[in-house]
Amino acid sequence: MPILVVDDYNTMIRIIRNLLRQLGFENVDEASDGSSALERLREKKYGLIISDWNMEPMTGYDLLKEVRSDPELKTTPFIMVTAESKTENVIAAKKAGVNNYIVKPFNAQTLKTKIDAVFTEAG
Repeated sequence: MPILVVDDYNTMIRIIRNLLRQLGFENVDEASDGSSALERLREKKYGLIISDWNMEPMTGYDLLKEVRSDPELKTTPFIMVTAESKTENVIAAKKAGVNNYIVKPFNAQTLKTKIDAVFTEAG
């Protein structure tokens, strides 16, 4: 299953990629912000998006809203990663249709739990 990791911080992309590899996911692409993520999403079908919230110029939240409003992409599972666990952010992301939410720092087990939950929900 191809996974798209979106983060403007290369180190974070590398960390998430390594965690995904530990969990057996080899097919991982990356994008450095919401707009480049959208380009990739329109070129290739992904089974999961893992996106950071805080990015410029297009945030993960804006990306989530774009994905959910696009008929081709709207069913793609979406996990938001953020350093802040502000309740209003979680609520906003849930309202916008996020499947799950991870607060940094996290480990492979947390990531696995969140991914499993998304796919249990979906199906």
